[in-house]
Amino acid sequence: MIWGMVHVGPLPGTPRYDGNFEKMVEKAVTEAKLLEKHGCSGILFENMHDVPYLKSAVGPEITAAMAVIGSEIRKETKIPLGVQILAGANEAALSVAHAIGADWIRAEGFVFTHIADEGMIEACAGSLLRFRKELGANHIKIMADIKKKHSSHAMTSDVDIVETAKAAEFFGADAVILTGASTGQKASVEELAKVKKAVALPVLIGSGITPQNASEFAPADGFIVGSFLKVGGDWRNDLSPDAICQIVQSIQAL
Repeated sequence: MIWGMVHVGPLPGTPRYDGNFEKMVEKAVTEAKLLEKHGCSGILFENMHDVPYLKSAVGPEITAAMAVIGSEIRKETKIPLGVQILAGANEAALSVAHAIGADWIRAEGFVFTHIADEGMIEACAGSLLRFRKELGANHIKIMADIKKKHSSHAMTSDVDIVETAKAAEFFGADAVILTGASTGQKASVEELAKVKKAVALPVLIGSGITPQNASEFAPADGFIVGSFLKVGGDWRNDLSPDAICQIVQSIQAL
C-alpha cells in the first residue's frame, strides 16, 4: 500500500490560521484527488500545519474541522482513508474516522511513554481501544507508531524496537509504523528486518521514502509518503504530480 499524505492547512483557532476555511477544504480535496489520480492506493490526512501542537488532546474546533475536511475527501475519493490528529490526539482522530467512514488512524504513543516536542506522551492503548469499543468502531484499524520520530526514547532505551513492536502487537495494534528521527528522514533497514521477523502485524514505513531508497524497504507491507510528494521535497509545499508518479512507480516495481 502507498499512503499519500494530505497536510491540511492551519485549522481554526491555531496560530497560523488565515480565516479562509472554505479554501483550505478545497485544497485538501484537490490534493486527495490528485493522490488518487496518480496511483496512490490510500490517503492519510493530518493537521501538520497546526504548529505548535497540543499534547494528546485538541479542542472541539479541531475535531469538527477535521471531520468536515475528511467528509469532503471521502465524498470525492474512493480509495482507503486514514486520519491523524497531532499531537497524539488519538481519540479525536478515531472520532473523526468513525464519523466520516474512514478506514484507520495513525496513533502516536500507543505503547511506552516517550518525550516528544510537545512534552510527555503517555501510552494510550488501554483507553484508546476501550473508546473504540464504546463507539462500535472496531472496524477502524489502528496503525501505531513505535519509537516515533521527533521524540526522545531515553526512558525506554533498555526496550529495543523489537520489544516495542511486540508490545504493540500484544496490546492490540493492527499494524506498526517505523520512522526515521524526523520528518523526511528514512527509517532503519535493519530495524525493519528485525521487526518483520518478530511480529505478525503489517509493518509500515512512515517517513523518508524516495524512489532512490524504496528498494531497501521492499519487505515492508506499506509506505506512508509525504515530503517526497511535495515540490522540492518539502512537506510545506504543494503536491508535485511528477513526484507522485515517481514514487508510485518505484514502489509498484518492488
